[in-house]
Amino acid sequence: MTEQLSADDWIDLGLATLAKRGFTGLKAEPLAKTMGVSRGSFYWHFADLGAFHAAVLKRWREIAAERIIADVENDGSAEPLAYLLRRTFGARLNLERAVRNWAAFDPAAQAAVRAIDRRRLDYIEGLLVKHGLAPSVAQLRAQILYWAFLGFALSETALPESRMRAALDEMLRMALP
Repeated sequence: MTEQLSADDWIDLGLATLAKRGFTGLKAEPLAKTMGVSRGSFYWHFADLGAFHAAVLKRWREIAAERIIADVENDGSAEPLAYLLRRTFGARLNLERAVRNWAAFDPAAQAAVRAIDRRRLDYIEGLLVKHGLAPSVAQLRAQILYWAFLGFALSETALPESRMRAALDEMLRMALP
């Protein structure tokens, strides 16, 4: 490579590698080889592998929760929950599966998953409360919707578009008052 790599370049490659090959691919030597540079470039940006892993997890939290929430908030849709369901259930979730698999083996990844689960649940619950549900009911329905998302995310079986639309409409009907 003729141009100098940034930390973001390494993090982007880390996310792509994680989604494609899993967490075992997140090592300096093979990533550097993919980039066509020495490991020195990697260590220029990250003190060690742990720092790189932390940066990858931070970026995952940003793209898998904060950007989606910002998109929902900025969409201006009359029904933010419907937009959120279409957005999340319409996404390719290889990275979601990979991070959750990583969390089974790594305490830092496990903490990141717990944090994103809490953030997502709180957000869904807030949307339901805005619809007039009592907080205790909103909390339960948010959990049910999230369990449905997790089941979908961990399943590699795709549904035909019409069936997916029908399932999302039914979830929305069950969740809202």
